[in-house]
Amino acid sequence: MSEPLRRCSICQALIDEEDLFCANCGTEAPHAPHDSPADSALVSTHNFTCQGCGASMSYDASAQSLRCPFCGSTHLDEQPDAKSLSPQQVVPFAIEREQALAAMRKWLGQGFWRPGDLASAAEVAKMTAVYVPYWVFSARTFTYWTADSDSVPFGASGDWVPVSGQHAGEYSGLLVGASSALSPRETAELCPFDLSVAVSPNHVDLENMVVEQFRVQRKYARPLAQQAIEQREAAACEQYVSGRCRNVRVNVRLQGLTSVPVLLPVWVMAYQYRGNLFRFLINGQTGKATGQAPFSWRKLIAVIAGIFLILVGVISCAGLWGILAR
Repeated sequence: MSEPLRRCSICQALIDEEDLFCANCGTEAPHAPHDSPADSALVSTHNFTCQGCGASMSYDASAQSLRCPFCGSTHLDEQPDAKSLSPQQVVPFAIEREQALAAMRKWLGQGFWRPGDLASAAEVAKMTAVYVPYWVFSARTFTYWTADSDSVPFGASGDWVPVSGQHAGEYSGLLVGASSALSPRETAELCPFDLSVAVSPNHVDLENMVVEQFRVQRKYARPLAQQAIEQREAAACEQYVSGRCRNVRVNVRLQGLTSVPVLLPVWVMAYQYRGNLFRFLINGQTGKATGQAPFSWRKLIAVIAGIFLILVGVISCAGLWGILAR
């Protein structure tokens, strides 16, 4: 489906119909009659850009000292008040600070390859509640699919038989991160969020919170959403194949693809372990955790040494049995 494009009034770059600003020069896009009123721009204040990680955010107006919540840098460049994309919905924080700290300690203590003293020795250097931007996509699908099945009819030759069919699906609440500071892997690992409890931005005090601004435009998030929908459609079509299957192919036609900008709660934490700094993230609604953890080289060396000793023991026993057999 082709979408109408506009041109920037300053640099003449092509602008997607859903973009509020030119991706080339930042000029506000000309208003189109079909633009959604929910996706309007608002004037954000207390804006900063981090020199360390490049994150752009509207900072807590009540903060006494400014430090980037994503990388811990104090080198923040203050930006003038500017228009930014207004979220249509906000999911409030449900996890308190102490709960987030407890979740971090528990997560650090898991995993065989992590240092044994990580949970107790790690020191929290910075902990900030941040509203992270996401796009929420919804769509209907109509799919033609093909695959190979090992359910070969009686009397037929070969081990596989081609099968095909059609499938109609409907997807909603598909999240795609719009953060410039967090990686796509990090924003994906924080999911899922319960969007049914989302409220209007007017019901959340965003002025006194750290709010990361939308930096992934909708036109760049849309292909990621389409890819995720195609993967889900492939899994849905696979269930119609009897027996084992291979070479599943789907031709997905999307209908009514829509998207909504939302802000989701994330605890962003930085902790130090033996002089090194690591980032840790917690879903501020469910407590789901993800992050970076040091690798224990001592455990790896111990495992390798143990395997080596076992091999030496096996070889020695084999040699001894060979001598006795003579």
